[in-house]
Amino acid sequence: MLTICDANGRFLYVYVAYPGSVHDTRVMKGSSFYKAKRYPPPGYILLGDGGYPCLDTPICLITPYKEPVNGAVQGRFNYYHSRGRSIVERAFGIMKTRWRSTLFWALEVKPTFAPLVTASCAFLHNVCLDNGDTLDPDEDISRDNLDPQPPREPMALNETPGNVTRDRLAAMISGNRP
Repeated sequence: MLTICDANGRFLYVYVAYPGSVHDTRVMKGSSFYKAKRYPPPGYILLGDGGYPCLDTPICLITPYKEPVNGAVQGRFNYYHSRGRSIVERAFGIMKTRWRSTLFWALEVKPTFAPLVTASCAFLHNVCLDNGDTLDPDEDISRDNLDPQPPREPMALNETPGNVTRDRLAAMISGNRP
């Protein structure tokens, strides 16, 4: 599953397509937002976890620096990056809290139907937000305890690394204008 959330925890994009354990990068490259190269708009970036490549093109997807970081600038960047990404973790926590039984039920239905249940829960999450129906995530499920990400897949020919953009953002966060 791949999702994009806005700063309010509203799901802007949901892609549920692959059964079982599939690398994050493979899921991303199969998605329509990656193939269309229309999102995010110019001047905006997506924050991704360490399972994704840091990219400028075809989409601007900025990931944290690998640990151990090299100095305070990278450490500060990772701190703020993590805070930004916590919004999507919170959105998942709220969705799981609200529809825990539905989502667990989806695991027991036919594999072809489970993605529809999951995407529907994300849609209903947005409907609740739009109508002021807020909910705090359960503490035990607001953050998944995931295993470390597998090694990143190599970049495709149409991709350019986002390291320069990440370094520029890290310098700006630290008050150093490049």
